[in-house]
Amino acid sequence: MKHEEFEKLSFEDALQKLETIVRDLEGGRIKLDDAVEAYERAVALKKFCEDKLKSAELKIEKIEIDNDGSLKLQPLDGIENNE
Repeated sequence: MKHEEFEKLSFEDALQKLETIVRDLEGGRIKLDDAVEAYERAVALKKFCEDKLKSAELKIEKIEIDNDGSLKLQPLDGIENNE
């Protein structure tokens, strides 16, 4: 599976595929040649999941009330929104 194909996956689907690969590798259910390819897919899936989480993290903001009673959005826990 190429990285471009990951874009069609939800975070949950990508994580499930990653978990399956890890279980198969740990269980020794993959032949050596296939294990190398599976490991490469797992690394790519891990990066994809990390990127999705980072993107979601950047979108999370907290709502604050100003002294005048108006609402404003602030980055959560000091995370700046780079979008």
